[in-house]
Amino acid sequence: MNSWLNWPNRLSLLRILAVPLIVLLLYFPNRITCLLALVLFLLAALTDLVDGLWARRKNLVTNLGKFLDPLADKLLIASVLIMLVHLKWAPAWVVVLIVGRELAVTGLRAVAVEQGIVMAADKFGKAKTILQIAALCPLIFHYDIGQFDPKPAGMALLYAALVLTVVSGANYMRGFFAGLRRKGEEI
Repeated sequence: MNSWLNWPNRLSLLRILAVPLIVLLLYFPNRITCLLALVLFLLAALTDLVDGLWARRKNLVTNLGKFLDPLADKLLIASVLIMLVHLKWAPAWVVVLIVGRELAVTGLRAVAVEQGIVMAADKFGKAKTILQIAALCPLIFHYDIGQFDPKPAGMALLYAALVLTVVSGANYMRGFFAGLRRKGEEI
């Protein structure tokens, strides 16, 4: 097997391929399609955990994997958030802030690499991703389960994820500018 197409990279590709299916299922919302979208979303989110652990433990980290893994994460989260806005199940301003932070940090990382600054994922970034996934699950399903309405829990988690997303983004920016100061360079 080619090293660039190792199992962790295949899992990242599968996560990317799951995105259009999740979007399609959410485009026709009902109890069945939303449940299927939730299951597919959870499986895709699980591959994020598995591919990174697998790559590090088996020494299968590749440049392609370093590109695909965060791309797959951002596509998965952003596409679901955008569909939730389309369905009027999430406020657009929250989604704009979350997706905007993701784009800003991605751009910041690209500039950091060019400047020779390492910006690894930090604890806030990882916690942010977990909280976003936790928030999206009840919002994807959206339908009452017996007497339980998952929407308020999903919205509370989404607002908490928004706060952590902003904090994490600010932390990345602080780290980037601190790295520039250490190098004595300007953008």
